[in-house]
Amino acid sequence: MASLIDLTGFAPQARQFLSELEANNDRAWFHTNRQRYDSEVKRPAELMMAQLTPELETLCGERPRPKLFRAHRDVRFSDDKLPFHTHLHALWALPDGRAWYFALSPSYATAGAGILKFDARQMLAWQAALMGHEGEELERFIERSGARIDPAPDPDQMVPSGPRSELMRRPGCVLWIDGIYDTLSPDPVGALQQCYARLQPLQDWLGQRL
Repeated sequence: MASLIDLTGFAPQARQFLSELEANNDRAWFHTNRQRYDSEVKRPAELMMAQLTPELETLCGERPRPKLFRAHRDVRFSDDKLPFHTHLHALWALPDGRAWYFALSPSYATAGAGILKFDARQMLAWQAALMGHEGEELERFIERSGARIDPAPDPDQMVPSGPRSELMRRPGCVLWIDGIYDTLSPDPVGALQQCYARLQPLQDWLGQRL
């Protein structure tokens, strides 16, 4: 039952499981340890997401849809035939493409917010907003945030002449706060809530202009 799940040990337990999975990435090992995956990774992550969903609704005024990515990899069209992801990825998404992201692996822990991929209309609005004072506002926030920006600019993307061409060439805009593993225990919900509150000005900027 969700009420019996203790989130204080979620991050170290999940990282330990993922580290073991990284060293034993085969179906037989996962089948033997499936109960551990459910109890140490999947169910705590689902509870964490359920508790964060209303907090994110409070931040943005709209209830996001949570999604926990499955452990199994789709290897049909990949040269890499390892059957399982050795990371935990989750997101909370809004209909307009804005989302909050969380990732935990044996080597990293990060939280992000923004739009990973603009549609054609959003790309035009993104470039138009960056050309004026709104672009200066976003640029200042990105610099103050100390966060990593992703995805990388597309060198083939045509942009209008003007300032901030590097930003204009980005196919999306997500800011990431890296190195958060030590803050996830004993309260992963509170730690992520602080990260997402810190990144909320980007979500507001994107929601108002795109």
